[in-house]
Amino acid sequence: MSQQASKQRAAEAALELLPERGIIGLGSGSTAALFIDGVGRLVQAGRQLVGVPTSEASRQQALRLGIPLLDDAGPWDLDVCVDGADEVSAALDLIKGGGGCHAREKIVNEHARLNVIVVDDTKLSRRLGEQWPVPVEVLPFGAQATLERLRRLGPTELRRRDGAPWRTDSGNLIFDVKTGPIDDPAQLDARLLAIPGVVETGLFVGRAQLVLVAGAAGVRRLERA
Repeated sequence: MSQQASKQRAAEAALELLPERGIIGLGSGSTAALFIDGVGRLVQAGRQLVGVPTSEASRQQALRLGIPLLDDAGPWDLDVCVDGADEVSAALDLIKGGGGCHAREKIVNEHARLNVIVVDDTKLSRRLGEQWPVPVEVLPFGAQATLERLRRLGPTELRRRDGAPWRTDSGNLIFDVKTGPIDDPAQLDARLLAIPGVVETGLFVGRAQLVLVAGAAGVRRLERA
């Protein structure tokens, strides 16, 4: 089975968890985009679902599909948030931020009663950091000073797109910190957030109640104890 087919399976499994009516967090990334397509079909069929997008890309997709959206400012009380991840550990902790949306994703995640992560089985690792660096969103002001601090935790690179610094939806920069396998993600998250200039990290510790993992054998449910 292709990776794309696995992503589609995971997205469809998440659609089965949605209420008949409610507020849904709309994640970002390739698998989440497939899920949003499905939400659009449900809304067009009469399901009373309202979304809170985690990125401008997700917002534009939802608007094209006719999904009603709540105001950005909140407050929200989400029934469920469905999002992707770049890496999932055996403890169901996550690295997110490959698409540069992790600050908004973490805010929406915080306000959902159920957080569902949809991935294909290539995203699984024993420990976070085995496959991915940790994305860190950083204010442009003092960015080089912040970079010096980040480099104390591992080789760190400014993320670029088309030769220019990658800008998040909030206008900030992203530095990718290559930590290697992470023994204590919560401790590392705290150390990163303690650095002045850091807006948010891509470490999502204890934030996924259910991970839907699609592969050749179907979709597995991994649940936090």
